[in-house]
Amino acid sequence: MVKKVVLGFSGGLDTSYCVKYLSEDIGYEVHSITVNTGGFSKEELKYIEQHAHNLGVKTHTTIDAVESYYESIIRFLIYGNVLKNNTYPLSVSAERLSQALHVAEHVKTINADAVAHGSTGAGNDQVRFDMIFHIMIPGIEILTPIRDLKLSREEEIEYLKGKQVDMNFDKSMYSINKGLWGTSVGGQETLSSKGLLPENAWPTQVTKTESEEIKLHFEKGELRKINDKSFHHPYEAIQHLQSIAAPYGIGRDIHVGDTIIGIKGRVGFEAAAPMVIIKAHHALEKHVLTKWQLIWKDQLAQFYGNWLHEGQILDPVMRDIEAYLEISQRNVTGDVFVQLMPYRFQVIGIESPYDLMNNKFGKYGEMNSGWTGEEVRGFSKIFGNQTMIYHKVKEDANAKY
Repeated sequence: MVKKVVLGFSGGLDTSYCVKYLSEDIGYEVHSITVNTGGFSKEELKYIEQHAHNLGVKTHTTIDAVESYYESIIRFLIYGNVLKNNTYPLSVSAERLSQALHVAEHVKTINADAVAHGSTGAGNDQVRFDMIFHIMIPGIEILTPIRDLKLSREEEIEYLKGKQVDMNFDKSMYSINKGLWGTSVGGQETLSSKGLLPENAWPTQVTKTESEEIKLHFEKGELRKINDKSFHHPYEAIQHLQSIAAPYGIGRDIHVGDTIIGIKGRVGFEAAAPMVIIKAHHALEKHVLTKWQLIWKDQLAQFYGNWLHEGQILDPVMRDIEAYLEISQRNVTGDVFVQLMPYRFQVIGIESPYDLMNNKFGKYGEMNSGWTGEEVRGFSKIFGNQTMIYHKVKEDANAKY
């Protein structure tokens, strides 16, 4: 009986090689699956499906995972204002986990004997995919031809040409991975510790030069309206904001980070909507949350982002943190006003019924209506009392000894 393997399929060189190798050299019945997390158009998905069948897959499945990707991961990154190393909105790492989870479910659905992915042995994705598969489908064999055979790009091309595969083998100077939560850009300039990506490397070119003000409306931490335009689902608002802000060149940067396997790496990214949303959301939170809500949320969110980056989305502690992040958003409702300009943006301010900067209780640096000067005098003495005792005891002890 022929064994079945489910292959996560992007239609690129690596996964095209995997189809031919697994089906014709190893003898598996290949069932390909493409999980769209916001990076493919309808035309691209149609091409990928046809390409998979041309390569000889038994079946091809396309999963529209944009909404589930938002619900299971992205909204928590927004709630937590998560930026890896205070820079990167976890564009690729988050979507790989969503893709891996759907691939694992497909293995169960068709009762496959094995699962495969096209990761090399040099990056984070191999760990993310492998770990999800070990947890979700334990005992299922994991096949990774590109990693195991240590293939070069040239060797893959030669192999596929020998199989009479008709596809574009021309490689762009830049590697681009697009998704709902941002686009990564890798090239010669990101392979060393110094270098900026040139203008033509960015997927979205700068075409807007006049500044504009936009209004973002959040409801319990989720972006629901832009300039009074409502959206059926927050992911649609993200896509719309991207179309507005990206032509300004907003959200471009280079992230320097630690990989799961212990080496450092640089990657460029373009994430106009994520960066504007996170900064706007954070500004609203600073007005409507208390000091200790903000402090504890920041600590939990930083751990959440790091653990997510390293593929640990299924760790039960992540559900615990998500519960905290979600309940912290109960008053994060209001409008945030943002000025967009070429290559930058600025949060102008917020309006919210939950704004704790309420004139009813005083104006910072000017006046108060909730306490007297004498009350502050007594509070200040009591508030610093323990520290005063510490220094006094230390002074007496030092004088004695």
